[in-house]
Amino acid sequence: MTDVKSAFSIERRGLDLRFRSVTLADREWLAPNYVRVRLEGADLAGFDSPGADDHMRLFFADGPAESVEELRASPSREYTPLAWGQDWLDVEFAVHGDAGVGAPWAASAPLGSFVGVGGPRGSAVITGDPGAWLLVGDETAIPAIRRFAASIPSGTPARIAIEVVSSEHEVAIDAPVAVEWLHRGDAPAGSALIAFLDGLGEADAPGEDPFCFIAAEQAIVKPGRALLERWGVDTAKAVVKGYWKRGEAEYHAPH
Repeated sequence: MTDVKSAFSIERRGLDLRFRSVTLADREWLAPNYVRVRLEGADLAGFDSPGADDHMRLFFADGPAESVEELRASPSREYTPLAWGQDWLDVEFAVHGDAGVGAPWAASAPLGSFVGVGGPRGSAVITGDPGAWLLVGDETAIPAIRRFAASIPSGTPARIAIEVVSSEHEVAIDAPVAVEWLHRGDAPAGSALIAFLDGLGEADAPGEDPFCFIAAEQAIVKPGRALLERWGVDTAKAVVKGYWKRGEAEYHAPH
């Protein structure tokens, strides 16, 4: 890839860490294993998430906590905020069976159920205009990909690839380019994405000075970094991370 003067950077911003008490107000199934929920509560006033890849923590307590310490002792998982307003917050969940804490709650908790929200405590924000975009992920990365895709100007070179089980599990994505859906079938999660990344060569680079986002099961990190090396992409201007790790329910994605 030809060296060019960069038109963008990734800026790290610290945020005031706040804990909020909210309730489950609505849920909408977008695919057989993918659900969007709406959380509501006056505590959401002032909520903000400047970065598309931000992480907040949801605390699945049995009921309203008496203190922050009690809330933080509850089972919790990290998620990407999708959209929010003065008193509401939308979050999407990939639901795989009944394992874990967050997905079963999102799938079946009664409306009105309590949940705590912590953070985000920091953001990585794109400043300036990437010359091109590559967004790659599995179901768990769809919220971040949605948010990044909304920032891509029409006409800017871009490529978006998302792995799901089958065509039945595809969800609508508002993006300026068509999403390439990769179907893994019965193969392990990440298999189709890894094959996709391994097959990309220099001629497949999305354009000059690209922003690359690659996030899925932890096994995606090695082929993702290898791709950046093949393309000569500055790793400081890309995001490659494992959003989850097979067999580790408590795994936390790096921020």
